[in-house]
Amino acid sequence: MPLLIRFALPCLLLVVLAREGLAEFRAGAAMRVITPDPLLPVSGGVGIPKPATEKRGELTARAVVFQQGDQTVGIAVVDLLGFPSVLGDRVRAQVPRISGDNILIAATHTHSGPDCYAFPDGKGGHTGDLEYLDVVCGRVAEALNAAYDALQPASLRSATGEAQGKIAYNFYAPDLYDRRMSVLQAVPADGPPIVTLVNYAVHPEVLGNSVGILSPDLTGPLCDRLEAELGGLAMFINGAQGGMVTADNRNLDAPKDPLRGYWNDDRTWEECLRIGHLMASEAQRILKDAPFQPDPGLHCRTNPVTFPVESPLLWQVVLGSPLKYPHNAADRSITTRVTLLNIGDCQILTIPGEALPNIGCYLKRKMRGRHNLLFGLTNDAFGYIMTKVDFQSFPRYDYVSRTSLGEMTGEILIEAALDMVAEAPHPDAP
Repeated sequence: MPLLIRFALPCLLLVVLAREGLAEFRAGAAMRVITPDPLLPVSGGVGIPKPATEKRGELTARAVVFQQGDQTVGIAVVDLLGFPSVLGDRVRAQVPRISGDNILIAATHTHSGPDCYAFPDGKGGHTGDLEYLDVVCGRVAEALNAAYDALQPASLRSATGEAQGKIAYNFYAPDLYDRRMSVLQAVPADGPPIVTLVNYAVHPEVLGNSVGILSPDLTGPLCDRLEAELGGLAMFINGAQGGMVTADNRNLDAPKDPLRGYWNDDRTWEECLRIGHLMASEAQRILKDAPFQPDPGLHCRTNPVTFPVESPLLWQVVLGSPLKYPHNAADRSITTRVTLLNIGDCQILTIPGEALPNIGCYLKRKMRGRHNLLFGLTNDAFGYIMTKVDFQSFPRYDYVSRTSLGEMTGEILIEAALDMVAEAPHPDAP
């Protein structure tokens, strides 16, 4: 499509909408840097973070706000391993113009960022930097407030397709992962996109936490390339990447265990650039012919969901972290948020942790959008989410079972999610 027509079309549609008196769809986006200075150790999960001696790229908090009529929804994502709900609530308290239930906060799950859980260290201390966490919460709130201030009339584009190339694989079973990438883009009447949001399931752990580098990993080059080529703000939100859908940084010329199908990895910044830039190219290819939706519709609902905490390890985190995680001591459970968002022809469901790919594929099959997106590690980040038939089923699942809330976590999430899908209006409805 010629550039002039590409940007004139949404402008014409917005004029038609104004004449018909329909509720105007608006969008705004903003970003803040959250790189610690001086650098902090980086965390790959439970355990002692590893020292960082250099950085590659900046850690960021990126935010978009969508508004139509009396509905306003804010979505933020941070380049961190996880962002627990106790921190999310600190952010919500600083964004008074958006209902707290309509603020979704996700983590990219980079394994090269500081610990935001403040894990107990087993010695009476913890592994977090509480001053840094306060700074991060403030900057996420700044990004959301700035995105709200930047609201302007927009139309929406959305698309889903299979991402091609050497991007991701399942470390436990190479072919068992969701290849679908979804892309959302808010476009003003003229000028570059306001935001381009990529949703795809992959662990950003090309570098990992053992090479001494603080980094957003592959998501940094992805966003940088999209912003350089399209303009506006780019965002990445993970999907159902648990157990163990990871970046395909395998050096296929250097097998580690040919019998079991393991290879040595390329843990370099150059490999982050390769995968991130490939993802950016695929996102643009998938979105290329997507039509404009000038009146996309917006619906958001958030429900509380309670999970029993059967894992001794995670219960100790709940009790021992200085963040003071809210919990229900009487029945040893935690309550978190699950959000269902309809925007245009898309249906989005949040997952408060790392769902295994079979759960992700099942939920997408039951959702009702033309494009169904899963926002993993959103509103909370409580370990792996498994079905009861996967829990402790194989030696390979020992770690993910140990760092799961418990056997019923997946079953409870699926039931709650399907109830929300059944009760929500159809995404195509005006």
